[in-house]
Amino acid sequence: MAKIVVNVMLKPEILDPQGKAVAAALPRLGFTFAKDVRQGKRFEIEVDGEPTAAQLADVEKAAEKLLSNPVIENFTVRVEK
Repeated sequence: MAKIVVNVMLKPEILDPQGKAVAAALPRLGFTFAKDVRQGKRFEIEVDGEPTAAQLADVEKAAEKLLSNPVIENFTVRVEK
């Protein structure tokens, strides 16, 4: 079984209020490592065997039509072992 991972993030020019809230909360909790935070979504899709090119193409289409809003979000698709 393989896992196809779709990561969806707001485009860099889009304001991310949830990421800003996390970035502001981290120092209050004693964590000073973060310069900035962006929040996103992760989808894990399991398939039998190694994913085929057709399956990856279908996941790309699903990511564009259902899993993301292409007006304000970018996405990546990758296979995770």
